[in-house]
Amino acid sequence: MKALSYRPAIQVTIMALTTFAAGCDRGPAHSIVPVPQQIVMGSGTFALNSDVEVHFADQADEGARSVFDIWATPFRESGTLTLGAAEGGAFRIGVDGEGAPESYRLAVTTDGIDLTAADHAGLLYGLQTLSQLMPPGAETGGTAALELPVTEIEDAPRFAYRGMHLDVARHFFPPDFIKHYIDLLARYKINRFHWHLTEDQGWRIEIDRYPRLTEIAAFREQTQIGHGLDEFNGDGIRYGGFYTKDEIRDIVAYAQARHVTIIPEIEMPGHAQAALAAYPELACTEGPFEVAMTWGVFEDIYCPYEETFEFLENVLAEVIELFPGEYIHIGGDEAPKTRWEESEYVRDLMVREGFNDVEQVQGYFIRRIERFLNANGKRLIGWDEILEGGLPPNATVMSWRGTIGGIEASRRGHDVVMTPYSHLYFDYYQSEDQDAEPFAIGGFLPLDTVYSYEPVPPQLRDRDKERIIGAQANVWTEYMKTGDHVEYMLMPRMLALSEVVWSAAEAKDYENFLERIEWHLARLDALGVNYRPLDD
Repeated sequence: MKALSYRPAIQVTIMALTTFAAGCDRGPAHSIVPVPQQIVMGSGTFALNSDVEVHFADQADEGARSVFDIWATPFRESGTLTLGAAEGGAFRIGVDGEGAPESYRLAVTTDGIDLTAADHAGLLYGLQTLSQLMPPGAETGGTAALELPVTEIEDAPRFAYRGMHLDVARHFFPPDFIKHYIDLLARYKINRFHWHLTEDQGWRIEIDRYPRLTEIAAFREQTQIGHGLDEFNGDGIRYGGFYTKDEIRDIVAYAQARHVTIIPEIEMPGHAQAALAAYPELACTEGPFEVAMTWGVFEDIYCPYEETFEFLENVLAEVIELFPGEYIHIGGDEAPKTRWEESEYVRDLMVREGFNDVEQVQGYFIRRIERFLNANGKRLIGWDEILEGGLPPNATVMSWRGTIGGIEASRRGHDVVMTPYSHLYFDYYQSEDQDAEPFAIGGFLPLDTVYSYEPVPPQLRDRDKERIIGAQANVWTEYMKTGDHVEYMLMPRMLALSEVVWSAAEAKDYENFLERIEWHLARLDALGVNYRPLDD
């Protein structure tokens, strides 16, 4: 990379820029989200136009070419740029293996652009940052030449796990929207997509061995209207859908190309009523069961029969074949034990295993599933209820009921992803005036609360703090029927999340963030993405 003469002053300059942006009316020095580790804004510009050719440091690096093509395609399709590859040129791009994973170094000079990254993910993130030095509508056309400001950036993520979740079981979203969702994640350096595929209200993944999961469990007879706090009021419309294996393979490949790892969730032992409607023999009671038409928590869960473990292992074997990532999420949350307490089989199991408490049966259940996943090269991740009854030895915990579960798990030596409902549940209202907002489950989670979140609890010892591997925001869709509604609940709160999980804690400045995201809201307008406007 071509070095700039003012590089030694980077840290001092960043501090000065931050003070400048927060302390005067001239606006932020840049509009990059998430804010980079180190950035210097110089003087002058470089004109990125269709005459600029791209030079790859390694002409045989197909990964670099793939990342570049994904980034450049919108510019080419809109006619803004027709960037071409050549042996020489003003846009130099390459991977050198130096620095932290996913890190990059970007320099814009009056002579050209140099982008070097530690790996292909870092290369993608450097290109996403480069996009944010352009006008907000650059990707959609109408710009003959892009005047990029002279800039030097060195950047790397704070956390390895930077996640967004989407529930497709309460309401189903087609493959094209899932790809669009992944694109939004990749633009803002979110690298994990937690795909919630099964629930009481619907089973969304094709499993060859158990066809009734898509014939029966994927469809409910109707859906409740409103919160359903009194008597049931349904819409009378049969509802459902599922992803075929071919569709899932296509989505997984799409995500991999954008360096987003998909974590599938197959709920157990609770939130299983849809599966029990298809295979009632897996419950502790006889049934029959129906795919749930209301929301909430249901008493009927998987019974810990040997036949149940055979079923779940067969399902997971097919899931493992589809998803190459490290983790399989097994839920583990909100599993009432009433049916287990009433079951003669479970009482005999407790005697046989020496259990004194029915909660220990859940620990037994989860440990058996973990052994299967570990034997097949996967790690188990689950909601913080998996702490109850004994945490499996290699499990990672998602702490959603506050921070206590994450603190306890990290102190026991387990990796933790923080996802507390107090700060990271994007199904909550964004205004206290709920009548002015789209209908939601309840709660109140404004943008500044998301931005204020600190994933590492201060009371942890240093060795335990290292086990907080990141954070994730969740989008539960009981009351979100359309992609537009999901986008509205996602944006701009996901922009705040991106800064929470990528940027250094000491670099965060909410007033400066608000100034910077004005550019991003204009970009969302250009891209046709729905979002909630900022409060006046």
